[in-house]
Amino acid sequence: MPFPFSLPTTSSISFTDFFSSSTHPSLPLCATTARGVVRDALKKHKRIPPSSQASNLPTVHTALNEYIPYLFALDAGLSGTNCAGEEIDLVLVRELEVEWRSTLAATLPGREPPRIKLKSLESELFFALSTFAYVHSLQARAQLHTLYNASLPTPEQRATAIGAAMKHFLDANAVHTYLVNRAGQWHSQPAAVDITIPVLGALAELTMAEATLITVLKDDPYPGVVLEDRNKQSRDWMYKAVEIPKVRAHLFARLCLAASEHAAKAQSMLGRASKVDESLSKYTDDLRRTAKGKACRFLGIDAELAGKTGDGIAWLRGAKKELGFSAVGAEEEKKASGLSKLKKEWQEKREDRKIEKGEGWGTDAGKFEEGRVVDMLLQKWEKMNDTMGVQIVPPSEPLLAGMPSGREYHSAKMFVTPALDEDAIVRMRAPPDPGDAAFKGDEDDSGDDDERVSAPPVVGAFPGTKSEYPGGSAYY
Repeated sequence: MPFPFSLPTTSSISFTDFFSSSTHPSLPLCATTARGVVRDALKKHKRIPPSSQASNLPTVHTALNEYIPYLFALDAGLSGTNCAGEEIDLVLVRELEVEWRSTLAATLPGREPPRIKLKSLESELFFALSTFAYVHSLQARAQLHTLYNASLPTPEQRATAIGAAMKHFLDANAVHTYLVNRAGQWHSQPAAVDITIPVLGALAELTMAEATLITVLKDDPYPGVVLEDRNKQSRDWMYKAVEIPKVRAHLFARLCLAASEHAAKAQSMLGRASKVDESLSKYTDDLRRTAKGKACRFLGIDAELAGKTGDGIAWLRGAKKELGFSAVGAEEEKKASGLSKLKKEWQEKREDRKIEKGEGWGTDAGKFEEGRVVDMLLQKWEKMNDTMGVQIVPPSEPLLAGMPSGREYHSAKMFVTPALDEDAIVRMRAPPDPGDAAFKGDEDDSGDDDERVSAPPVVGAFPGTKSEYPGGSAYY
């Protein structure tokens, strides 16, 4: 379950105030128009209700996809490299100043983070590409939401959704990895925490962990069993049991361990960053726990398939410990109190309501969903072991200490820098029409977006008479 990123918004600027070109005079104007479309799309997306934002993501994706090539064309003009086989002569009139809202910075509860003033085209490029990667992650999130709806998806729908989500994750990982490599040339870190090297590196590891986990989800039948059990409209249990095919449990366990290692690296990188949003740090820790818990579950399934039910139960108890739902002692599992069970059930029901509404779901990185699967298997195996097998259940700590190493599934995808086509480059050789004005967006800044903080109302004054009192004076 991907992290629910908030897309940043930006201020309105005109590249014609900062750049001029003798070879392609229309380039700054065209770039300004493309940026205005992006700014407009981001502002409209922010004002859409959260439950409807997923359907608007393709619009934002298209706007960014058309704007980013102009940024690379401007960058090529400043660095003296060719763009689409042509050399662009670009002159810096004055240093670019732009404002972007930092969505990953830590802020006070209920308060929106302020816009941060950034200088240089590099900062604009980094924020645009980071937003592009966020859109990919959110599109993967929208695809995976179909797997957790009340209605159970068909195998074809499930495979299509997982395949599309995996592609989006790998695309987001490619963008973040490209930014990390490019940021290695910086001499100092930017003011916005969103585009610092630790955060970019953490996001690259996070997307790779998510892409690895959904590789396992594709062939994991147990979450579907839990979803079927939770589906109130299903009547299949009346006449048939849910079929659970055998899985390549040991391979899946190693893949989950690789995802856990990626999440642990991301958590370590976020720890080196300053003032990162606490929800992102918590999500990263939950994702690490979920991946480790899945690995323990698959190792338990592998042991149970080999006839070692006692070891399988020990692995499941270790999975609950990794998920943070119970404490495992040196010899036996401590029984959870009734209050903790009630709290866990309440959190699970709250997550179910979020999934039904489509708002804010998955912020636990699938931890509660995995806990349900572990509880289902643990209840089943303990009942079997108490009545039929009667095997000794060993302690979980030695098993957890001897877990195998992780195995990578995906190889990092290279990000191909987009370039303008030759026709667009040729058209920009002509000077712009003096009557043409660049499109900067139809959306006005809301009151929250303005940096200007209005003065508080005068205490005791009659409504509408605020202008009659001088600023800074007190009214008695």
